[in-house]
Amino acid sequence: MKTMNECCGADRNVAGNGRRAWLKASAGTAVAIAGLGLRTDDAEAASLSKAQRDALTPDRIIDLMKKGNARFRSGKMLPHDYIAQKRSSAAGQYPAAVILSCIDSRAPAEIVMDMGIGDTFNARIAGNISNKDVMGSLEFACAVEGAKVVLVLGHTSCGAIKGAIDKVELGNLTGLLEVIKPAVEGTTYTGERSSKNAQFVDMVARTNVKMTIDAIRSGSPVLADLEKKGNIKIAGAMYDLSNGLVTFLG
Repeated sequence: MKTMNECCGADRNVAGNGRRAWLKASAGTAVAIAGLGLRTDDAEAASLSKAQRDALTPDRIIDLMKKGNARFRSGKMLPHDYIAQKRSSAAGQYPAAVILSCIDSRAPAEIVMDMGIGDTFNARIAGNISNKDVMGSLEFACAVEGAKVVLVLGHTSCGAIKGAIDKVELGNLTGLLEVIKPAVEGTTYTGERSSKNAQFVDMVARTNVKMTIDAIRSGSPVLADLEKKGNIKIAGAMYDLSNGLVTFLG
């Protein structure tokens, strides 16, 4: 029969495996891992430390997001211990990225890229649009807290996109959809330009992601300057509800 200490030690090792795998992928070599101070029995490794986050480049963070999405699609996600992650991040947070995504219940950014507590800041708004309040949140994430990637994540079959196409008017939603309408007009498409046409809807969603990125760069000199200096990368991606694939846009 296992002792209490043996059982608890086994639990800690399992809990740490997922996070250490994420960090190991980011470091690339055993020497780099040792330099990050990781220990197999260290519960504090459950969430990113400042040193671990600072060792990541924007491109590497995006690569880790892609790998996380591949795990999600294969059903081989990391064994997250959210209790351990909660405890280790309670005194401070060092997320590597901030994700601006839609409120759609089928597209939870952290889950579809296999991230845990403390890995990413997350801003959600219908149609993944940007406004001054959203940009303020992105500036906080990057300029104040040190996140290195701003990811605008759209998705297929987006209800907000359909609403903009159909020129829906409903309370405060009317104003929100006005922000998306330029993406409808700016999408080149020779087929049926209707919300019933899934291909057109998804093409508008892609255009909307790109326009949101443009709005962030033009509307936030703070973020534009950080990107110009190479401190951050502003990127876009689309999530496919049908197959779970996150495709990063060029």
